[in-house]
Amino acid sequence: MIKDIYEQCPVYKKNLITLRLTEIKDAEDLLKCYSDEKAVPFFNSDNCNGDDFHYTTIERMKQAIDFWDFSYKNKYFVRLTVVLNDTNEKVGTVEMFHRIADDEFNHFGLLRIDLQSNYENKDVISEILDIANENFYEAFEVKEILTKTFSDATERTASLVEKGYYPINRKFMIYDDYFVRSKKGNI
Repeated sequence: MIKDIYEQCPVYKKNLITLRLTEIKDAEDLLKCYSDEKAVPFFNSDNCNGDDFHYTTIERMKQAIDFWDFSYKNKYFVRLTVVLNDTNEKVGTVEMFHRIADDEFNHFGLLRIDLQSNYENKDVISEILDIANENFYEAFEVKEILTKTFSDATERTASLVEKGYYPINRKFMIYDDYFVRSKKGNI
C-alpha cells in the first residue's frame, strides 16, 4: 500500500545526497543557495507569481520555508532539502507535485531543482533524478515527470538525457525548455 507523502514524507538517500522534507532549521544553509547569484538563473520560477527565488535575507528565506510548509500541509507540493551526506550541508531544494490542469499535461508530475551553483553538477543532479525516477511516480501518483533545464545548464541537461528525460519540443503552458520522462520510458 502506498503511503501518502503528505501524511508522512519519506527520507530518500543515495551515495552523495539525501532528500528530506525542508524545515525552518535549514534556512541558514539554504540562504547560501537562494542568495547565490550564479544559481538564480537555474531556478525554475515558471508560474510562481513573479517570485524569482533570489533571497538575500534570512527573514525572506524563512518566509519562503514557511510558505513551503503551508503548501505541504495543504497538499499543494512537497519541498525537499538536498543534504550532502558527507558534510550535512544543505545545498538546495527539490519541489515535486502532481499537476492538475485543463491541458495536455494534466496529471503529470512537475519537478523543480534548485541548487547552489557549486553543486549544479552531473553527480548531484543525477542522484536527484535517480531518487525521482525510483520513487516519485508512485509517491505522487503520476505516469510522467516534467522538469526544466536551461540553455546554459549543460550538466543538468546531460544528466536529464542520461536518466531518460527528453525535450517535449513544445511549450509547457507558455514556457520553454521542458523535458519529460515517462514511468515506462518514452511516451
